[in-house]
Amino acid sequence: MHIFYKGKPLSDIAKFSSTGVKGWLERETGSIFVPVHTKAQKLCNEMGKVLENLADASKMLLENSGKEIEKRNMKTYGRARALNKLARLFLDRIRQIKVPDQVSYDSLHDFAQETQKAFLATEVDIRNWFPRISPFFILDRRKFLAVFEKAKESLKELSGFITKEYVKTKTLEETFQIIDKLQALEQQLESLKERKIKAEGEKALVEKEIAETQQKIADLKSKGGMSQLDKLGIEIEALSSEVKHSLHSLQKPFIKLQALSLHGGGSGLTPEELEKLIQYIENPFKAFVTEEVDYTLLRRVLQKLNRSMSEGKLRLKPDKKRKAEQAIDNILNKNALASLHQVCINITLQRKQLSSSADVEEAKRGLSRLQERVESLERRRDIAESEENVIGRAINETLEKIRNHKVAIEKNVFDFMSRRIRIE
Repeated sequence: MHIFYKGKPLSDIAKFSSTGVKGWLERETGSIFVPVHTKAQKLCNEMGKVLENLADASKMLLENSGKEIEKRNMKTYGRARALNKLARLFLDRIRQIKVPDQVSYDSLHDFAQETQKAFLATEVDIRNWFPRISPFFILDRRKFLAVFEKAKESLKELSGFITKEYVKTKTLEETFQIIDKLQALEQQLESLKERKIKAEGEKALVEKEIAETQQKIADLKSKGGMSQLDKLGIEIEALSSEVKHSLHSLQKPFIKLQALSLHGGGSGLTPEELEKLIQYIENPFKAFVTEEVDYTLLRRVLQKLNRSMSEGKLRLKPDKKRKAEQAIDNILNKNALASLHQVCINITLQRKQLSSSADVEEAKRGLSRLQERVESLERRRDIAESEENVIGRAINETLEKIRNHKVAIEKNVFDFMSRRIRIE
């Protein structure tokens, strides 16, 4: 059974690592690439020297025209100034041309294009201005033109080399560049993986410390006074629900009575009674447990509520009115809430006394410190997790770039050499 890769048996496809493929490619293509690249470097260096010569020729025009300007000879003064300005323009233009530090097809092509633009502009200036300077500075102009013509010949040779010879190895050169980028990406990937392991380790340590601190909190809550305080809290929650349920049928009437009082409908409530009424609406348990033993304020509020309903000042649907009247009767005449009220007071008092005890105060301080520690650790964990996610995305992006670079290398090798390879 044959396994195929890109249409060829896998056994026929050469496999290389990213570090091994460059050496193989250099050996396979050295006889083609090295002479071309060597010539490219040579022509680039020569073009650089030519530009230096052209700059020197421009300086010569600049200096000689400057000397003539200093003489203040009216016959040559105007033309000397024109040549001086022109020479300065030539020099600035040449200096702006950047000779590549490292020769590649792209850098050499851009260098030739930049030089070509400068030379074309210079030719236009020469054609427009040199005739106007005649017959003066004829020797200087000839010297400059001779250097400029040599420069154009050098540029022509360079441009011809790029378009006829260097372009043939462009794909190969790009492949070497991609290999270098691939190796850099793989190093970057290893660095990212190390950072991810470090971030994961940091997160794991923090999570372990969070768990240990939370266990200390649980242990502290389960001991002594804190445990009793917790049980009392549960009991109070249950009592709170019971109070709310006992007064449930009065909530709507309470709200209507509040509205009646606030909008001048004659509820008859005193400011103290109104304040307690609002408390019963917002927090029934707190309102109930802060009442005196016979919950005097609640009784007074209920009496005035009952009167408002009887007089027709406070209107309710029949069913809601019936339930409200029954609840009022149970509370006022049958002491339906007496035992519940006493239990609520007793439990609240126990919690208050226990909360102010020395061991509970110390436990609360300990819990506060532990909780602050947990919050600090959770912030550290979130930072580590955020960093882990950022690194994870960077790893995925780098892996995708590595895959694309490998595919590009494999394709370029096939296009240039008709050889199928695989980068592993």
